[in-house]
Amino acid sequence: MRKLTMSELNRMDVEEYRNVEKLPIVIVLDNIRSLSNVGSFFRTADAFRIETLFLCGITACPPHREIHKTALGADDSVQWRYFKTTVEACECLKNAGYTIFAVEQVENSVILDDFIVPQKSAYIFGNEVDGVDDALLPYCTQAVEIPQMGTKHSLNVSVSAGIVMYRIFASLHHLLS
Repeated sequence: MRKLTMSELNRMDVEEYRNVEKLPIVIVLDNIRSLSNVGSFFRTADAFRIETLFLCGITACPPHREIHKTALGADDSVQWRYFKTTVEACECLKNAGYTIFAVEQVENSVILDDFIVPQKSAYIFGNEVDGVDDALLPYCTQAVEIPQMGTKHSLNVSVSAGIVMYRIFASLHHLLS
């Protein structure tokens, strides 16, 4: 066994990435405090060809050295928009015909393993301390929950994003040419 070289990985460059088809998925960052977490969202969104990131409220925006450091340049390839409030982002998504889901532990949430991923959908990831803001739940069709069996009641938000984005990608990658 040997690791593949960068040329063997046959990765596209930033310009090719910007022009290639993406999954019809928007990831919404609801007041994410950590710039490292924001950078991780960019890097994961790039890996799974997510259409757009919505950065809301206190979530920092590129260009920023700390975001760039964690994103490893994905902040240059992934499309993003900033909204002053996450409610504004949700209204924009509803008007554009997206189905919105909270990634949160709430009554009647669906476990990620059982979740059927729809096309043209958006996923809200909440603040590292408070989770998804309660005011956003009425915009959501449903909540998706990552099953956990340990002593803690939550995962790091960027870890959660990686798990959920992979599940979305695994369900919808057949849409990409």
